[in-house]
Amino acid sequence: MEFENFKNRISKLKKMALPGEMAHKKLAPFLRIEELSKINVSERNPNEAGVMAVFYPGVEWETKLVLILRKTYKGVHSNQIGFPGGRVEEIDKDLQETALRETEEEVGIPKNNIQVLKKLTRLYIPPSNFWVQPFMGILERTPVMVPQESEVEEILEVKLSDFMDDRNVITENLSTSYAKNINVPAYKLNGHIVWGATGMMLSEIRELLLKI
Repeated sequence: MEFENFKNRISKLKKMALPGEMAHKKLAPFLRIEELSKINVSERNPNEAGVMAVFYPGVEWETKLVLILRKTYKGVHSNQIGFPGGRVEEIDKDLQETALRETEEEVGIPKNNIQVLKKLTRLYIPPSNFWVQPFMGILERTPVMVPQESEVEEILEVKLSDFMDDRNVITENLSTSYAKNINVPAYKLNGHIVWGATGMMLSEIRELLLKI
């Protein structure tokens, strides 16, 4: 979709209700849905994080979304696709500030350049014990992005048209932190399989965009 068209439509988001867990479940592995139904999150004293889904015009003025491939490290989200974002720090006044700060650190987009469009439904991630608060944001200009060397292996610039294409909603056989060789719903974007928490958050974004 041409960016000017996208920008004009996206203003409708502010008044729209969030699809929430209904959308999350469309991209959630069955075992994750089962696990979440049994968890009392507050008893686990979870950490908190903020992430940002940033839409922007590409060099040919086509609407794009930025995702990142994380570095390989000793952790449950090693070498996985995610949104720019991260853990709350003491300097952050709120989770939106966390998401903006981390986005600037991880991909180099100045936080003051991002217009935050909507606060989405937060999601609990059992393997890492995090409450993650996602936000949607928009940039008016094509950004010059630089990956944070210590955390980001690759920046993925995903075309909105690819994200919205039903053919890129797939089922993939994977081994996860809680099961081996299970079929999970996922997106295939830029040659990568995007599943789990990121897939669930993308599902809510996609539901909103389908309505506009």
